[in-house]
Amino acid sequence: MTILRRLWKADSGAELIELAIALPILLLVTCGIIDLGIMFQRYEVVTNAAREGARVGVLPDFTATDVQNRVNGYLAASGLTASAPAPKVTYSKVPISGGGPSISVVKVVVQYPHQFVFLGPAAALFGGTSLGNITLAASSTMRREGAAAP
Repeated sequence: MTILRRLWKADSGAELIELAIALPILLLVTCGIIDLGIMFQRYEVVTNAAREGARVGVLPDFTATDVQNRVNGYLAASGLTASAPAPKVTYSKVPISGGGPSISVVKVVVQYPHQFVFLGPAAALFGGTSLGNITLAASSTMRREGAAAP
């Protein structure tokens, strides 16, 4: 009877059970941090691509095609290849007046699809689909120097 009581109170193997409970949670948190870091890096690239497109757009004799090429070139140089769907670039010249003389600005909006590497599949394991794809969007507006409103 004492041997049975000693075996009942033995805690050899408790660490294994604790590891089995804590390890999936720790891995999910670690993968989430990595995924959000990748997303933030891509967002910064999209933001800088919008700035580069606006810089080209304010120059004289540059067209929307030149802006599109500059944005796509910046995205490709940063490692963001044109995936399906391709990055969307909106280029517009907007006249602004605030009671004084009008100015002309160029606004470039860049949208890039982002797919979560770890969190999307992990959410699918639990029946969720909200973390599959998101669209990263950034815009940049710059004044055209020496250009009056159209």
